[in-house]
Amino acid sequence: MTLSLNDYQQLALRTAGNHGDFDRTLMYTAPGLNGEAGEVAEMIKKAFFHGHNLDYDKLKKELGDVLWYAAVMADALDMPLAEVAQHNIDKLARRYPEGFSQERSRNRQE
Repeated sequence: MTLSLNDYQQLALRTAGNHGDFDRTLMYTAPGLNGEAGEVAEMIKKAFFHGHNLDYDKLKKELGDVLWYAAVMADALDMPLAEVAQHNIDKLARRYPEGFSQERSRNRQE
């Protein structure tokens, strides 16, 4: 089964405790997103610098948590998750029309 981003967002909202309260939703999703992204970074750091094995199942779980917070935050901002994703892809296509290059990254106009 393939799950669309907007379907995922709607399913994620079933477990969003403050759904409908804009301020409270942003107040818990912003630090939550930061915290979960930090857990991903910590796993990568430990794998590369502390000699830990990179646990792909745990990494998938943490990336899922990042996605959950992004989906709930986007909903509070009245942004369908697919629209957020498309906006990002469009931005990257403008920035790197031939694909990523270090040269273009160093000399971008944005």
